[in-house]
Amino acid sequence: TEVTEKLEEVVMIWIKQIRQVLVENEQMRREADDIGPSAELEHWKTRMSSFNSLLDEIKSSRVKKIITILQAARSKTLKHWKELDGNVTIAANEAKDNVRYLYTLDKFFGPLAKASPVTMMEHVPSLMNTVCMIYCTSPYYNTSERLTSLLLKITNQMINTCKTYLCEG
Repeated sequence: TEVTEKLEEVVMIWIKQIRQVLVENEQMRREADDIGPSAELEHWKTRMSSFNSLLDEIKSSRVKKIITILQAARSKTLKHWKELDGNVTIAANEAKDNVRYLYTLDKFFGPLAKASPVTMMEHVPSLMNTVCMIYCTSPYYNTSERLTSLLLKITNQMINTCKTYLCEG
């Protein structure tokens, strides 16, 4: 029982740390007003990397051994652990899925940032069709908050490109 108690203390520390990561993950992001759409892709790539690392740690042999011992001891802390494990898996899947979908927009980011306003407009219909496809098919990116944030960043990029064009002309 002494070993079980020590292991439960360790797992409770992990639970607290993982909860903190999940809470931070859900908080609103503070971004510059003129940030472009490539920042959205970078955000999700960073999030995917951190959650994949967390999943790797959760699935490590060291953690699995401790969980197995606590299962044998019928520890009550495992209920919380399993819930958090599931939440981390969901967050990792969400980030991976969002990166996959946002990569389909990556080919538009260059022309959106470097083209003249006239050339840029040639890409807008295809860009909007791709955004629509993401909204209609993504299980995670199909909320008005996510889509509004993405469209705002696309608009920011278009405005910045036009400003640069006007200043150079």
